[in-house]
Amino acid sequence: MADETRNHLDGRAHVVVQSGRIEQLHQHIGGGPEAEAAVPFQLPPAGHRFANRVAEQERIRRAVEDHVPQAGPLVALLTGIGGVGKTALGFHVARHLADRYPDGVLHVDLDDHRREGAVELAEAVGELLAGLKVEKDWRERAFAARVKQLWTLTRDKQLLVVIDNARFGSEVTPLLPASDRSLALVTSQGTLYDLDVAAVEVPLGPLPAPDAVELLRHLVDDPRLAAEPEALADLVEGCAGLPAALLVAGRWVRKYRRRPLSRLVGELTAELREKGLPMVEAVWDAAYEGLDGEAARLYRLLPLLPAPVIGEEPAAALLGSGYDEAADLLEELQRAGLLDEGVDGWRMHDLLRGHAERRLGQADPAGAERDRALGELVRWYRRQAARADRTAAGPRMTFAPQPDPAGDGPADLLFEDKAHALRWLERNRAALYGCVRLAFDAGRYEDAWGLCEPLWTHYLDHPHPGEVLAAFRTGVEAADRTEFLPAMVRMRCQLARPLWEAGRHEEAARQLDRAVHAAQALGTSFEEDRLRASALEFQGLLKAETGDLAGAVADFTASREIHARIGNVYGVLLLTHQEGKVALRRGESQEAVGLLERAHAAAVEQGRERMAARTGFELGRALRAVGRPEEADALVAAALESARRRGSATDEVRALRELAELADALGEAGRAEEHRAEAGRIVALRGGLPTPHTS
Repeated sequence: MADETRNHLDGRAHVVVQSGRIEQLHQHIGGGPEAEAAVPFQLPPAGHRFANRVAEQERIRRAVEDHVPQAGPLVALLTGIGGVGKTALGFHVARHLADRYPDGVLHVDLDDHRREGAVELAEAVGELLAGLKVEKDWRERAFAARVKQLWTLTRDKQLLVVIDNARFGSEVTPLLPASDRSLALVTSQGTLYDLDVAAVEVPLGPLPAPDAVELLRHLVDDPRLAAEPEALADLVEGCAGLPAALLVAGRWVRKYRRRPLSRLVGELTAELREKGLPMVEAVWDAAYEGLDGEAARLYRLLPLLPAPVIGEEPAAALLGSGYDEAADLLEELQRAGLLDEGVDGWRMHDLLRGHAERRLGQADPAGAERDRALGELVRWYRRQAARADRTAAGPRMTFAPQPDPAGDGPADLLFEDKAHALRWLERNRAALYGCVRLAFDAGRYEDAWGLCEPLWTHYLDHPHPGEVLAAFRTGVEAADRTEFLPAMVRMRCQLARPLWEAGRHEEAARQLDRAVHAAQALGTSFEEDRLRASALEFQGLLKAETGDLAGAVADFTASREIHARIGNVYGVLLLTHQEGKVALRRGESQEAVGLLERAHAAAVEQGRERMAARTGFELGRALRAVGRPEEADALVAAALESARRRGSATDEVRALRELAELADALGEAGRAEEHRAEAGRIVALRGGLPTPHTS
């Protein structure tokens, strides 16, 4: 979680969640269009009186007062070791300065987007865009385009942005608002020497003893603290002035209310002398030793979760237990000060995560407990992802063995509908993508590429390029290790699309060339023929993307012929649609009309509303190109109504813009202007940029 969760707490944890997805409730009260004016405030509520760091607060206040306009946004860099209170200070300052920044307060924790040490910066920028009310369909996909979108949307705003857990200046620069009237509060364990903008550095040392005592008194309302001042001083000294350690110590003292404080501290001191441990480690060990057996086992295993947020269901999977038991044990860890409770789940401080890993190494030197728990965790996520995929996408082409429903665990999930399944995939994406790597590193290659199959559905709905590229590359390598030909073809096709969307066309072409050649060796079953056709379709899409329209037509035609041979009428529909779109791009408008008329008729006959709307829209464009705008108008109007029924704002805008072009062709300038104005209002409401997206 964030480097530090608090300086003073009253016994209940307050954590910042991934604020691009879950914001303070008051932002959304009322909902609907009227919520457009709501100002983002992505900070946790203050749960205590903040009574220290006076000099540091004054340094930031002076910097704000003295900031010179036209010098770029003000950056205040809060530095110090882990657990020293940087995030708590950043939140406290942000709350008090919020009135100076009327366009809102945003927060992003870079550790939430860190994968194997590197931050997925496109995702971090996307979280800020979400805080600015840019809906996912209107966020640019490429990293550079997202940064420019952020600059465009913040150039005239007065924003305060809290950026947690930066390790390099290059992680911070793309997240800064463009306005010189904005403030960024950045936390880091050290100076960011490669930061491209001037920053006011505010170093934080450990809490002085009086402040540490005051914090402990806030945490523990106990007469022993006043009655035994020497023991209190020893305890505070042992915690090294770290709020993260004082939190655990306070909970530990509160747990043993009948023991003299001097005895408790004496036990820690004895352990320190006996084991040569730092006092902070001894404090955590004491809290750990006070746990019940299953709670201690769960504490040791929690660092295996490859995500910052801890849920009850994956915790149950680690233990091999039920949901209720896992929930009770997580609450016990929270009461011991070893977990924090947030809106989106439980979180473990990095310092405690390291302690838990050390305790696991001591309790399980051969790694048997770790391997068992890891296997259960990967299998659990794979089962849930497969179930979510089936709910969201319905029956589709997959090659990994499907989990046996009879083998479901007590904490397995059921998904009500497509929206529920897609929300679950998005909320758990960090763990799902992390499990791909965990499975691969553990030699569980089928689990690794098998997890990638349902992640395709998630990617299509919520593109996260950096995470997807890493996971799908691992999926390709895992499929190669198994030498299972369908997986080798499928994984390369899945990897190719995010590659070309990231502008890596040559690498995507290499992957698809290998996929198409490997597909020639597939068998003749229906699914293998579909996969062979799919590989050709992907190759055609890439060629269309890079302007090789003749090559795209050849691949689409070959793919369509395979679908026709095996009787896959939907495949024939899709590829006929693709051929028609390419013909229109090539200027072969009359041929495009013929192809798109066939595709549209097939979509209507098969009862596929979305495809009927898409083919009707493209057919309308083709008809306009051949001088038949009257016929086109009804088709595009039908596509517009379909988009509105489905709630697809992007399709609605495309249809409105095409209707404007048709109105111009029909000499109806007033109607054209109305359509363009309506499209502009939708784009502005959804947070998009005013420039039209390509269709």
